Amino acid sequence: MTGQPDVDWAEQAAYLADAARTDAEWYRSVARRVVRPTDQLLVDVGCGGGGMAVALALTAPAARVVAVDDEPAVLEAAAEVFTEAGVDVRTAAADAAGDPQALAQAIGGPADLVWASAVVHHAPDQQATVDGLTGLLAPRGRLALAEGGLPRRHLPWDLGTGRPGLESRLEQAQDRWFAAMRDSLPGAVRLPYGWPNALRRAGLVDVTTWTSLIERPAPLSPAERERVAGRLAHRVEWLRERKMLPTEDDETWSRLLDPDRPEWIGRRDDVFVLDARSVHVGDAP
Repeated sequence: MTGQPDVDWAEQAAYLADAARTDAEWYRSVARRVVRPTDQLLVDVGCGGGGMAVALALTAPAARVVAVDDEPAVLEAAAEVFTEAGVDVRTAAADAAGDPQALAQAIGGPADLVWASAVVHHAPDQQATVDGLTGLLAPRGRLALAEGGLPRRHLPWDLGTGRPGLESRLEQAQDRWFAAMRDSLPGAVRLPYGWPNALRRAGLVDVTTWTSLIERPAPLSPAERERVAGRLAHRVEWLRERKMLPTEDDETWSRLLDPDRPEWIGRRDDVFVLDARSVHVGDAP
């Protein structure tokens, strides 16, 4: 997203595409809740790996689906995901927090649904971005924001190595980075209220919030454990590069994420997936 100094989205393209594949089932379940039979134009803004665009195309095969992102490398990786899934999704280059008219031209008409997942919180002025996304809607169209929920969990509190509570402190480090990222955005404006309020301030009605659970209990398959290890490694490396990890925790993570060490997470039979994601939806009058 334009104006964000601490994220190179081109470098994240492959990771985003892999996450779209991994979370395909969750996207499909959400798409079934937000798509209406009469919808004609469905838009995934800040599409990342294109997971929701795929789900929208599968749920409403007669509708036009547009995936929007301002990073060419991200759109290229998403296009590969679309090809693998066998869906017809048009890609368009535009910034979710940029010129609303340019965004409207990119999608090609008033939308029945605009979906934005983990996008608006990267915008300098989050309320202005919600307002701009609202302006893309057709009458009675819906804006759906996937923002917030509960921290994802994968590990027991005491891992037998390092100080207990390691994953909780990783989340704290993530919060410190996020606060620093927001502070560094040029023209950053605080959003001192919740996402449903932001939707109402944008003029949307019938605003609702629901949270869906992704739960895969232990023991996971070897492939699933390796996938969890990879996601944790990505998060740790991200925070390590930004010097957000305490030295003691950094050393513990090095042991846990090294496949050649006996402590490697991929060998543990108590690794799990527990993730609660919130979606906030409002209708245009």
